[in-house]
Amino acid sequence: MKSSIRMLKVSEHIDETPNVRTIVLDGSIEAEPGQFVMVWVPGADEFPMSISYIGDQMGITYQIVGDGTKALSIKHVGDLVGIRGPYGKGYTPIGRKPLVVAGGTGMAALSPLIERLKLNQSEVRVVIGARTAREILFRDRAMKAGAEVVITTDDGSEGEKGFATDIAVPILQTREHDIVYCCGPERMMTKLADKCSELSIPMQASVERLMKCGIGICDSCAIDGLHVCRDGPVFSIDVLKGFSEFGRTKLDATGRRIDI
Repeated sequence: MKSSIRMLKVSEHIDETPNVRTIVLDGSIEAEPGQFVMVWVPGADEFPMSISYIGDQMGITYQIVGDGTKALSIKHVGDLVGIRGPYGKGYTPIGRKPLVVAGGTGMAALSPLIERLKLNQSEVRVVIGARTAREILFRDRAMKAGAEVVITTDDGSEGEKGFATDIAVPILQTREHDIVYCCGPERMMTKLADKCSELSIPMQASVERLMKCGIGICDSCAIDGLHVCRDGPVFSIDVLKGFSEFGRTKLDATGRRIDI
């Protein structure tokens, strides 16, 4: 874990979908899939982001959802961005036949895992859920890694019409897979956790909560006595099933509890 800020130059800015971009930073990082960094945009904000590319260059894939990501989106090649981390606990790449389930931008955190699993010669199947065909994220990247990819879209514009769980749950019932990895909307992950628990299939999921410090001091990401930034963001199914808030509530930026 690195607590000091490194200032890295932007080497590329890529439009992935109409709503999602990847910023590539000219600096190496050693991290596990699923870990995150705190991103500092000088004069704007500091915020947590999953690492979508790990290696000699670091990639961060994001949507514009606030002032920080808006400021990040206008950074040009050669501009500087501050990075702290990596932090947290990532995915543990195990299993011979893993099922990877991604909803929305969940593929940002899962793509390095898919690549790591294929390096381990695992037979990887990936279910990607998106609202429309134009919003499917990192499908080609998963296929390039050698994974079997199944697509679902809310509007039926590509693949099966429906949600990722509409495909993933029946796949799990075949008992072909020995572990599930997921990242996406919490309701999606709750449904997967229920099915995995029923079938006694291990599962690892990345949980999103408000993070301010990234190192377990500010308590903003606390959930049932644990901190998402330090004890997660990736948790096993045994821990997830013990969370009273998982799939139900979370804190907003003001500290107010809201329904998910």
